[in-house]
Amino acid sequence: MSEELVTFFKALADSNRLKIVGLLAEKSYSVEELAELLQLKPSTVSHHLSRVSEVGLVKAHSESYYNVYRLDQSVLEEKARTMFTQVELSNVAAEVDADAYDKKVIRDYSRKDGSLKTLPAQRKKLEAVLRYVVKAFDAEKRYSEKQVNEILKRYHEDTATLRRELVGFGLMQREGGGGEYWRV
Repeated sequence: MSEELVTFFKALADSNRLKIVGLLAEKSYSVEELAELLQLKPSTVSHHLSRVSEVGLVKAHSESYYNVYRLDQSVLEEKARTMFTQVELSNVAAEVDADAYDKKVIRDYSRKDGSLKTLPAQRKKLEAVLRYVVKAFDAEKRYSEKQVNEILKRYHEDTATLRRELVGFGLMQREGGGGEYWRV
């Protein structure tokens, strides 16, 4: 579907093509009429019409010596209904590495042994670091504060800040004042 989206947007990625589609939304026109309205050569208008015809937006029929073009409103509505759904737009981005930002932040803030050089001051970067650190905890297990500190010590000496931020960002929860901790 992503290739269809790219083709569709390329067909409309020209101001003259958008003007043609806009004019044809009002009524049908011949190439010559569109050329005069847009102050373009008929061959240029024909080229633009062929591009929007390729994606099915424009249909032609003969009247006397002329081909008359009209917008196929049903195709436009169908494209809007199928191509612009949340699922389809998400599929376009499916091949993008959603963790690329986190990976970059971890490269910038960690040493070769996996420990952290420092804790980021920026919230977005800190959140990326916390997502990295929380992976050290088993989702099915509960930990004492001492166990949490032992694990966090591998990453940074400021275990209190890491613990507080892991809970604050909702990546871990705790019970009581220093009771059990678990990964969310």
